[in-house]
Amino acid sequence: MRIKDLLSKQSINLDLKATSKIAAIDELVDLVHASGNLSDKEAYKKGIIAREEQSTTGIGEGIAIPHAKTKAVKKACLGAAVSKSGVDYESFDGSLAHLFFMIAAPDGANNTHLEVLSRLSTILMDEDFRKNLMNANSVDEFLSLIDAKETEAFPEETEEPKDDFYETPKRGDAQYPRVLAVTACPTGIAHTFMAAEALNKKGAEMGISIKVETNGSAGAKNVLTKEEIEHCDAIIVAADKKVEMARFNGKKVIQTKVADGIHKSEELITRAINGDAPIYHSAEGSSDVEEESNESLGRQLYKHLMNGVSNMLPFVVAGGILIALAFLFDDRAIDPANFGSNTPFAAFFKTVGDAAFGFLLPVLAGFIAVSIGDRPAMVVGFVGGLLASTGGAGFLGALLAGFIAGYLVLGLRKVFSFLPQSLEGIKPVLLYPLLGTLLIGVIMTFIINPPVAFVNNALTGFLNGLGTSSAVILGIVVAGMMAIDMGGPFNKAAYVFGIASLESGNEAVMAAVMAGGMVPPLAIALATTFFGNRFTKQERDSGKVNYIMGLSFITEGAIPFAAADPLKVIPSCVIGSAVAGALTMIFGCTLPAPHGGIFVLPVIGNWFMYLVAILVGSIIGAVILGFLKRSKNKA
Repeated sequence: MRIKDLLSKQSINLDLKATSKIAAIDELVDLVHASGNLSDKEAYKKGIIAREEQSTTGIGEGIAIPHAKTKAVKKACLGAAVSKSGVDYESFDGSLAHLFFMIAAPDGANNTHLEVLSRLSTILMDEDFRKNLMNANSVDEFLSLIDAKETEAFPEETEEPKDDFYETPKRGDAQYPRVLAVTACPTGIAHTFMAAEALNKKGAEMGISIKVETNGSAGAKNVLTKEEIEHCDAIIVAADKKVEMARFNGKKVIQTKVADGIHKSEELITRAINGDAPIYHSAEGSSDVEEESNESLGRQLYKHLMNGVSNMLPFVVAGGILIALAFLFDDRAIDPANFGSNTPFAAFFKTVGDAAFGFLLPVLAGFIAVSIGDRPAMVVGFVGGLLASTGGAGFLGALLAGFIAGYLVLGLRKVFSFLPQSLEGIKPVLLYPLLGTLLIGVIMTFIINPPVAFVNNALTGFLNGLGTSSAVILGIVVAGMMAIDMGGPFNKAAYVFGIASLESGNEAVMAAVMAGGMVPPLAIALATTFFGNRFTKQERDSGKVNYIMGLSFITEGAIPFAAADPLKVIPSCVIGSAVAGALTMIFGCTLPAPHGGIFVLPVIGNWFMYLVAILVGSIIGAVILGFLKRSKNKA
């Protein structure tokens, strides 16, 4: 599918008048409509705007490629325009957009818009070509330039689709390319292919054979083979998301961001052929690891933490909702002390939910450890997380266990680096897990658990002392604590105090505790909905899930947001939760169940005002967060 075939003379405008993004969209939609391939112009425009709300399609370098795949399109087509003065299209690099290509793809088409996006991103990497398009004197010249560039970029193109989007340049009699590369960006569309094209083009200019694998949204293309990896000089990984690295074990690897693949392609290729790259060893079967990383220590720790949190959240969601259902279907009158398990049906949900919840801390610690020390660190992290859970250290203890376990395994790899190659196989299956588990056991039992458990007990004692004073102040404190660390020692101490109060007959404290725990994810969900331009597409998608998590009393849903921007997220949530806790006390709300969210609404005393308290607290938290966050337009 060639670009020229998707364009008609009626759908090209070489003098775009728009001065704003929305005005540019209006003119471009008119151009696409002029091709005669739209059945519903307004529906198509809504699709374009919906895509822009996810993230801007201003890809930088003065280019914007808005696109939509919708039933309003009868046949795939393009609209193209040139703006002499430029339009602020909220591009990633802050540049004004001068070249516009609007893609219209029919619903159900097999990745038509992605194929066209890839193709456009590739040919538009040529700066001279972009200048020629902007200076075209006629529509015919514009079309002719595109046709010539496509022919140049894809000289061996046939009518049959090819698996490899990029061909390996042939250089002399060499059977394998000297340099290999992998490109990937979070969305897997424009920048993935722009980086690939830049590397391919620069390799051809330098006379260096290169092959580039693209990890795009439609999957990996031009995949590097085992033989090519074995025979290459070095590998460039220009990626902003995780790619398969184990296959590069023992090779020289340059790891960098995808933007460097676009703007520093010559530098990267020069380093590769000069051998200026560290050796990469997969932790699954090696003892020496040399990894290049330009990331700060804080960024690395954040990525490790997020690996644990992202793998933990499914257990939180599944277990929390099942436990809530157990309270919903149970009869508290049978045995108040056994509420949630009085009937066989409720007990089933409670048992399964508790089982899922039991994995939270081991999974958190295990996958933090994996992020640091790869697969051999998993068992060490899991054991450390379990010991934190049983030893009273809770969430904070498990978090520490994950980092300790990961770096323990890295240390063990260094310690055993002297062993001969013949013993490499026993390291990840015997030495690392055995000694790592033993060491994490000693560290957690004698070093980590005692002080962390002491902190938890001290917090509980503080709350018990406060309980004799003002009920409103108590509601503010326990609810606010639920939002401080969202599953950590402050949160757990407040929750344990709520349960203890419940057992002593005080159901008001538990009501404040649960309200405080429901507000953070709900405040974030509201903020991502009504202040969408303050969040990335990924954050907005996660925000939708937080509606369910908040209503289900799963405070941990707010953790990724708090970890990414603690100075703005945590204060907003603490204030919102504190307000909700105070209101539950003022309204005289009570809660006999220690969990459940809205699923236990029938057993909540003064349930309507309880919902009001949570709603008010969530709105306040969302408004504060929306005010503190800056506008961003990134995917």
